[in-house]
Amino acid sequence: MQEFIRVCVREPRLHKDGRWHTHVDYEICLHTNSLCFRKKTSSVRRRYSEFVWLRHCLEQNAFIIDLPKLPPWNPFFSLKNTEQVIQRINGLQKFLEIVLHAPLLLSDSRLHLFLQSDLSITEIARCAVGKTRYTVAEAIQCSRTGCIRSEEKVSCDSDCESEWSSCNCFSLEQLEAAQRNRIETTFAFEMS
Repeated sequence: MQEFIRVCVREPRLHKDGRWHTHVDYEICLHTNSLCFRKKTSSVRRRYSEFVWLRHCLEQNAFIIDLPKLPPWNPFFSLKNTEQVIQRINGLQKFLEIVLHAPLLLSDSRLHLFLQSDLSITEIARCAVGKTRYTVAEAIQCSRTGCIRSEEKVSCDSDCESEWSSCNCFSLEQLEAAQRNRIETTFAFEMS
């Protein structure tokens, strides 16, 4: 069987941090049979700024590889602008696809924690250098179950894998059509 790594960026979600501050995060679904990954399916949510952090970390670690660019930061980014949303999702997905096909980058534990754990970037950085009570493998295995909270070391016997059926990857055209439809439906609902 041929090894594969599929990644899908989808489902932008707006979060309000107080009265004036908002941010958008995206669901990242991963499905693989690669031995490089502890879990064969996973789903996490990440913000654009966390992608920027990941790219910076990978750049420091692999200066011989020309890393792909992220979609540009836009101070006027709006979920109401379907074209902006689609461009950003496509750019984030393309970034991850290129990174995941660079063997040297697959050795970085921060990449694995970014894709397969619910840890914050601060916790990822600490875990990657061994400054947490849990290992990288424990953090990944216990994501989405609440096994790891505030530096507690908790054992986790369950498989903790998410259902890949809810994270199917689609062609770029299917993704764009679905995103346009979902966004237009959401805003039509909000306006009524």
